[in-house]
Amino acid sequence: MARRRSRSRSRRSLGSGYGTLLALAVLIFGGYAYLHEKGTTTKSPGTGVSTGGSPATGGTAFVFATGSSTEPTIYKFIDSAHTSLEMTMYELNDTTAINELIARKKAGVEVRVVLDQKEKSTNQAAFNALQAAGVGVTWSSATFQYTHQKTITVDDRESLILTGNLTSKYYSETRDFGDFDTNADDVKAIVVVFNADYAHRSVTPSDANDLLWSPTTARSRVLWAIEGAHKTLDVEGEEFSDTSVVNAVVAKAKEGVAVRVLVESPSQYASEIKKVVAAGGKVAGYSSSKGLYIHAKAVIADAGQSDQTLEFGSMNFTSTSLSRNRELGLVLHDAADVGLVEKQFTADFAGGSPQS
Repeated sequence: MARRRSRSRSRRSLGSGYGTLLALAVLIFGGYAYLHEKGTTTKSPGTGVSTGGSPATGGTAFVFATGSSTEPTIYKFIDSAHTSLEMTMYELNDTTAINELIARKKAGVEVRVVLDQKEKSTNQAAFNALQAAGVGVTWSSATFQYTHQKTITVDDRESLILTGNLTSKYYSETRDFGDFDTNADDVKAIVVVFNADYAHRSVTPSDANDLLWSPTTARSRVLWAIEGAHKTLDVEGEEFSDTSVVNAVVAKAKEGVAVRVLVESPSQYASEIKKVVAAGGKVAGYSSSKGLYIHAKAVIADAGQSDQTLEFGSMNFTSTSLSRNRELGLVLHDAADVGLVEKQFTADFAGGSPQS
């Protein structure tokens, strides 16, 4: 969540086994038409949304297309909670989402929310409304530079892990990714960390099966995903300044890996981009005052290969985000998940401005 384009929305830089179903969403935060990928049609738990995927590996995928300015799938997910709901959100400024949380509380669900304490200008209205309705809501611990995580867990059975915030005014123009994770170990680990963060207690997060956390394992697992690329490497990020990440991408390009990097506001990362291009990589960027805003944060290595890897989460490719924030991400290998994000990345890359 760093800097926004000059459309009266400036933001500070943050420096900043699959035995159960995983549903991966590629989101342009907006109202959506569902575009089914190839594969067996299943349903994502908690969403009621038909999805296409690969039953052999337990992965399912769905994609959204732009439309109105609502978030129907996320709203449905919130509404699916019967006993408990935990949300950690960097920015919450969406009246519908707030009202859904309050409705769950009124229905007898235990609803608890952690909001980033440095984003009070954005989050105060949500905090006040939730508190007035009896929802358990707290500001994040000052232990972290920012609590930049964006996660919703319902009934201790499923977690929605997002790269984007619940800020409705940006939904229609922002590229973000998300995943509905029902892996029991992952969900348990997420709940343990939430309980500690809600109470401002120290905790060492577990990566369980698929997770990566800041400030503990995010950097090492992001670098692992990059360094494991043998044929292709695609990196998408709102920010691209962390030296270790940039150097790892450059090293892959020098090895002959086909590297593509997609960034928002490329002028702010001119030196990093020049290093990638000089090493043989390709870079595209978005920076106009209108159109798509690249807010997603993802690494796609060797898409379509037997060792394909997808990493994405709330963490930007910055030193603060990887080392000092509270962040959460995922590492996935399922062909449907990787293929879906790779397809979207390729389309977005083609629509960006080539950098040199």
